[in-house]
Amino acid sequence: MTLTKRIIPCIDVDLDDDGNAAVYTGVNFENLEYSGDPVEMAKKYNEVGADEFVFLDITASAEGRETMLDTVSAVADECFIPLTVGGGIRTKADIKETLRAGADKVSINSGAIENPELIAEGADAFGSQCIVISVDARRRFDDEGDHYVEIEREDGETEECWFECTVKGGREGTGMDVVTWAKEAEERGAGELFVNSIDADGTKDGYDIPLTKAVCDAVSTPVIASSGCGGPEDMEEVFVEAGADAGLAASIFHFDEYGIDEVKRYLDEHGVPVRL
Repeated sequence: MTLTKRIIPCIDVDLDDDGNAAVYTGVNFENLEYSGDPVEMAKKYNEVGADEFVFLDITASAEGRETMLDTVSAVADECFIPLTVGGGIRTKADIKETLRAGADKVSINSGAIENPELIAEGADAFGSQCIVISVDARRRFDDEGDHYVEIEREDGETEECWFECTVKGGREGTGMDVVTWAKEAEERGAGELFVNSIDADGTKDGYDIPLTKAVCDAVSTPVIASSGCGGPEDMEEVFVEAGADAGLAASIFHFDEYGIDEVKRYLDEHGVPVRL
């Protein structure tokens, strides 16, 4: 049986000047602009056929605060598809509280890199299907990586790069190779890997195919591709060329450039299995 590919809208949530939760959209993890209300967006995507929904508190880790669980609960009340929540999750207790607030899965980045044992602790306590390890990756062109891929430059020439894990919303590098970390996360019990590209984020130029393929080729755990989606053609490419199990997008859905059903019809017509 061929597993269907999942189409997942994502909201990046932060606190506005009045301390209220709001959705923001940016480019390369910067220049964030207000995009809407998280609860209203959850309701919308629940109604239009999204397969899952992702809620990321984008400044919780950097600011050292807890995830906004009241907003998570309000979102969960409107969301009857699988809900993944990330941002500021550092302990087993954080995982428990987030799941109790209504999340079906938790996405962990900085907390897992700082304490890799958290992956196994979470998987043992709540099931590996609840533990999604998120990677905010950026390209590096030096000799400090473990796994190198060939990429094409704008001038048509090729060069090699590796991908570095970053933490705190892409603000800090770790020196860790993404592929090496993906393998370790899988071995420790991660049920899914969520691969974000800082270089492609918000560009709408397509997913980072070399990055996504490198991770997909290295692990058997399902991989969610994120960052850079500009339309259904990009979804098709990341599924067919890179082998991703799910495609995540934000702005193309938030601003009604494409509808979930429109993307799914395109993929179905091009032979990509999706749930219509």
